[in-house]
Amino acid sequence: QVQFVESGGGLVQPGGSLRLSCAASRSIFSIRTMGWYRQAPGKQRELVAAITSGGSTNYADSVKGRFTISRDNAKNTVYLQMNSLKPEDTAVYYCNKVPLPGTWGQGTQVTVSS
Repeated sequence: QVQFVESGGGLVQPGGSLRLSCAASRSIFSIRTMGWYRQAPGKQRELVAAITSGGSTNYADSVKGRFTISRDNAKNTVYLQMNSLKPEDTAVYYCNKVPLPGTWGQGTQVTVSS
């Protein structure tokens, strides 16, 4: 069972940027689609970005044009570049397989506030 460790979160002002990283415990080469999910307080976890092994990407409408997902199979790592951050992006961010996520990591907290 692959495990994921997310990092890179923090406190940022509206309009700022962050780059999240997700390190997998084993090769992600065979995982067709990887994604970044987020869970805001009192809300359900939602998928915000996904990337296939071939590099095709999909984004939730709420982050389209602001977030960019990428993956480096050689480093077993998935990234999420987040620009033009808004207060509503505040959440704990997780990475996992798509569409059937496995064990969840601890996530990384992103707080967008002035």
